[in-house]
Amino acid sequence: MNRSFASMLTPIMALFALAACHSAGEQVPGDANDRNPWNGIAAGEVVHFLGTEPFWGGQVGPDGLTYTTPENEKGETVSANRFAGRGGVSFSGTLAGGAATLMVTPAPCSDGMSDARYPFIVTLQIGEQTRSGCGWTEKQPRTTGQ
Repeated sequence: MNRSFASMLTPIMALFALAACHSAGEQVPGDANDRNPWNGIAAGEVVHFLGTEPFWGGQVGPDGLTYTTPENEKGETVSANRFAGRGGVSFSGTLAGGAATLMVTPAPCSDGMSDARYPFIVTLQIGEQTRSGCGWTEKQPRTTGQ
């Protein structure tokens, strides 16, 4: 077996092993046997998000997507279309900076500046710019370290 091919198999096999550890009733995002959209955030829930370097944040829910920065603390609110995929949920709309897509993925996240822990990794693309941050909902809140 080619050494580079073998090195690629190790991470793939680890993913299969991780998926096998979950109970049959628990949905694993991206599970190859699951054909349903991820349902970890209900359609009516509000997702709060933030990021650093540069600082940005906001929320998205039934009333649209609000994007804030230190220069615009009130934020810009636009309508957003929701899409639930197999590994998370995304919201798309158009901000003044261009087309915007906010992707929310279930995975532990740290803002890097506090001891807060978040249940979601958030990626925001506005035009050609991509920002990474963390997110939470009321049902799946952020927590502080012990």
